[in-house]
Amino acid sequence: MTREAQAVLAEALRLDVPSRAQLAAELLGSLDGPTDPNADAAWAAEIERRVTAIEAGTVKLEGWADVRDRIEREILNR
Repeated sequence: MTREAQAVLAEALRLDVPSRAQLAAELLGSLDGPTDPNADAAWAAEIERRVTAIEAGTVKLEGWADVRDRIEREILNR
């Protein structure tokens, strides 16, 4: 890390927690590149597709407890 980056980090660590969280979110967001102008429409279409599938009964839904247990088993079996 450059000295300039270290100085910025030291300054940032003196901020209160909400300010640090906002700064961290902005920094992480800056790594993503430009926003896809079609992203909102694509997500809306995906949500609609999933709702339609749920209402039609064409997808199998799992309860959170079952999903959590499956994830834990997969992690432990690595």
